[in-house]
Amino acid sequence: MAYINNEIKILSPATVANVSCGFDVLGFCLDNVGDEMILRKTEEKGIRITKIEGYNLPFEAELNVAGVSALALIKDAKPECGFEIEIYKKIKPGSGIGSSSASAAGSVWAINELLGKPYNTTQLTAFAMKGEALASGSEHADNLAPVLFGGFTLVKSLSPLQILEIPTPFELYATIIHPEIEIKTSESRAILPKEIPLKNAITQWANVGSLVHAMHTNDYNLLGQSLNDVIVEPYRSKLIPHFNAVKTESLKTGALGVGISGSGPSIFALSKGKKTAESVAEAMKNVYSKTDINFNTYVSKINTQGIKILN
Repeated sequence: MAYINNEIKILSPATVANVSCGFDVLGFCLDNVGDEMILRKTEEKGIRITKIEGYNLPFEAELNVAGVSALALIKDAKPECGFEIEIYKKIKPGSGIGSSSASAAGSVWAINELLGKPYNTTQLTAFAMKGEALASGSEHADNLAPVLFGGFTLVKSLSPLQILEIPTPFELYATIIHPEIEIKTSESRAILPKEIPLKNAITQWANVGSLVHAMHTNDYNLLGQSLNDVIVEPYRSKLIPHFNAVKTESLKTGALGVGISGSGPSIFALSKGKKTAESVAEAMKNVYSKTDINFNTYVSKINTQGIKILN
C-alpha cells in the first residue's frame, strides 16, 4: 500500500559491499544499524535539508548525498510539492558500512512512498547513484542495492541498470568491527592496480559464482570457501591496522569468512548462527582492545527487508 501521509520516518540501514570476492557488484544489508530520516511534503517546491544530527554534513541539497539523489528524483517526477529532509546520522561517514548509501537511498525511497510509489526499486537505485557519485567520485550501486532491495544483491549491469536479488541462508549472521580511523573511498580506490593477472581474475570469478551457488543451496561450507579476495584485499588490508590478526582470530573462532567491508576500515565476518557471530565479535574485540584505537562492534542478522518505516 502506498504511504499517503505528508510525513514519513524511516530507518535506512548500513550495508557491507564487495563481500570479499565481489568488488563493486556484491553487497548485503545489515539489520540493527542505520540512519534515521524524516521526510515531509512542503508547499514550496524543491529539496531542503532542515536538520542534521550526528555528524557535520552540508545542509545545501546539491552538496549532500541525500539531497543530490532527491533532486535527481524530483527532476524526473516533477511533483507539485517540495520536500524537507531531516537526517539523524548514526553511520559514521568513512566507516566502510555504506554511510553515504544509507542517506542517498533513504531520501529517494521515502519521497517515492510519499508520492504513492511511482518508481520501482531499480529506478530508485538509479536516482540514488547520483548521490553516491558525490561521495565516491563514481556511480556504483553495490551498497545502494542492498539498502533498497534488502538482503544480498548483485549488480549485474550499470548500463542498463540491472540488480539481481540473491537468497539469504536463514542462519547467516554478520559481525562487524569498525576501528575508528577514516579511510576515504576515493583514496582506497586509488591504490588498486589497473591491471590484474589472468590467474587472479579466474580465481575471483570462480569465487563469485561459488558464493552465489552457496547462497542458493544453503551450503555454508562452500560459502566460507568462496569468501576469498585475491584482487583487492591484498592492497586495501594494508590501510587497516591489525586486519590480518582480526581475520585469523575470527576464523579460529568459527567464522565462515572474513573480509573488508566496502573500502574499509570496517571488517566483516559471516557466521552460521548468532552464537558463533557473537563469539567472533569477542575475538575481534580482543585484537583491538590491545591497541589504542577506539572501535565499535555489531552483530546482525542479514536484513532481507531493507529500509523500514518507523512509527
